[in-house]
Amino acid sequence: MLPLGGGRMSSAHLNSHSLKLSFAANPTMWPNNSDAPFLLTGFLGLETIHHWISIPFFVIYFSIILGNGTLLFIIWNEHSLHEPMYYFLAVLASTDLGMTLTTMPTVLGVLVLNQREIAQGACFIQSYFIHSLAIVESGVLLAMSYDRFVAICTPLHYNSILTNSRVMKMVLGVLLRAFVSIMPPILPLFWFPYCRSHVLSHAFCLHQDVMKLACADITFNRVYPVVLVALTFFLDALIIVFSYVLILRTVMGIASGEERAKALNTCVSHISCVLVFYITVIGLTFIHRFGKHAPHVVHITMSYVYFLFPPFMNPIIYSIKTKQIQRSILRLLSRHSRT
Repeated sequence: MLPLGGGRMSSAHLNSHSLKLSFAANPTMWPNNSDAPFLLTGFLGLETIHHWISIPFFVIYFSIILGNGTLLFIIWNEHSLHEPMYYFLAVLASTDLGMTLTTMPTVLGVLVLNQREIAQGACFIQSYFIHSLAIVESGVLLAMSYDRFVAICTPLHYNSILTNSRVMKMVLGVLLRAFVSIMPPILPLFWFPYCRSHVLSHAFCLHQDVMKLACADITFNRVYPVVLVALTFFLDALIIVFSYVLILRTVMGIASGEERAKALNTCVSHISCVLVFYITVIGLTFIHRFGKHAPHVVHITMSYVYFLFPPFMNPIIYSIKTKQIQRSILRLLSRHSRT
């Protein structure tokens, strides 16, 4: 859980309580000295019903933790699931849990407790993990597409290609790519001066929000993320599409219609998760690029959809579409009912 700022400010400024009460009417009142904490925002104009808005958020967060936690528990305890496909699924569930636990404290803090302040260091660290985990998710989906490609296109060599050591190297590569590549734009945030408004536009910290508040040359911070997105999200999506083109070509060459359906059925869960993830990415991108005149609440809502919808849907998709996981859940429930 990331620490929130304690709200201590010099006597030269308005006290924190007064600022919180007047924030909705005039956000620019927040002090803009370089060392002041940042101020998170919820749904502007809807502050009076934040407590009601927090109820569906709490339900969604709880569902994400329960669903992904159950997946991890089942994969850990069921030896029949100790296969590359489920190892990657465990990493995906862990990534979704990490994203949830990274954003949940500040989002619920704003909506439930009206706790808007966040220390600068905590803000930068939260931003680092949010963006890193998003790249991890894209990388895991790419690794899972490779798993499906090997399983369908070269099934006789599956066990020799996707050994445990190779799976571990792939996972390590995905993690290193994400957590190292996001450092260059995040590290400068620690030494930038912040002499403009310290008000952020979300209930969590994003790099693009923070850098706009800096009174410094942010050219690198503007250009680098564009290149990074092209080399991660865009390139991953292209490779995933290409892998499924090869998979479809192989499947169409199978003589038996029943075998074709069986082969494609093993890909349904992964394809569904890929669509959920990249559709939300594309939707958020279009809103930010072409929806400048859309109401602020639309931008905020799309951001929450991007961070919450994939982690919420992934365990549901795999629970519905994967028979091995269905059977494991049923065995877990039956054992629990007997006790």
